[in-house]
Amino acid sequence: MVFPVRVRHCGDVDGERLFCDVGLAERIERAEVRFVADCCDATRARVGGARGFTRPLAGGVATFAEPDSPFNKVAGLGFGGLPENLDEVEAAFAELGAPVQVELSQLAEAGMGAFFTERGYRLESYENVLGRRLGGTEFPTDVRPVRDDELETWLSAMADASSVADDQGLPSNEHFPRELLRNALRDMAGVRRYLAERDGEFAGGACIRVTDGIAQFGGAATLPAHRRRGVQSALLRARLAAAAEAGCELAVVTTQPGSKSHQNAQRQGFDLLYARAILVKGTSATRSSGAESRQAS
Repeated sequence: MVFPVRVRHCGDVDGERLFCDVGLAERIERAEVRFVADCCDATRARVGGARGFTRPLAGGVATFAEPDSPFNKVAGLGFGGLPENLDEVEAAFAELGAPVQVELSQLAEAGMGAFFTERGYRLESYENVLGRRLGGTEFPTDVRPVRDDELETWLSAMADASSVADDQGLPSNEHFPRELLRNALRDMAGVRRYLAERDGEFAGGACIRVTDGIAQFGGAATLPAHRRRGVQSALLRARLAAAAEAGCELAVVTTQPGSKSHQNAQRQGFDLLYARAILVKGTSATRSSGAESRQAS
């Protein structure tokens, strides 16, 4: 005899999956705008140069941090009308020899996609935004916060891990030199960094940033020798516990479609909220387009 079983999703509240409407998507994108702008400002402070910019654009932001940085992008568009001053932004990127990369939510206002394709932007890839409500997660014993005196070691290990792409899911169209990855991880503003250990060795790390009740997960990577050993799952659980303790309502993470990171997030109760289309105009010597650090699980 087969008995009906009601499966409770571990990210559920009252048994309901997390639903993302336009209002929630806009809230998540606003948090992304603040994160990208702060990271770009941190990069420019580190390099100490006048090159680069952070410009508001139709409710979103256009940023250039340094050549071929993952923080060179247009983020958060689609919820404040068409970008009327896009000509100026495109000229600013062109002057610095950089392509214009737009990360556009699928829940953006109607007509945004047509607007960009008519201007010569091409669709290069997608990224998925997943989220879950918080509660009921314990901090794992094999994960801990990074101490101040461990930062340089953490940055180097994370850059090494991020340099070796995972082989599950769609391949990333990002190709960053190791030192650029290291600098980008350093410039992730306002984050709390964590590391996971396995058999007494550094196995992987990740970050969390809290913005207006939203816990943004990012900068996650696992060293190849420790992949498929539950390291990323432990890091996800640790950040979920930390986010709940910080009083956040929601945790969000961005992954490559069909990746191991996406699978790990779903196993920890995350629901797919929406996708972002990566639209690019122009080319770069380092990459055709980019996004924030992706998890290598």
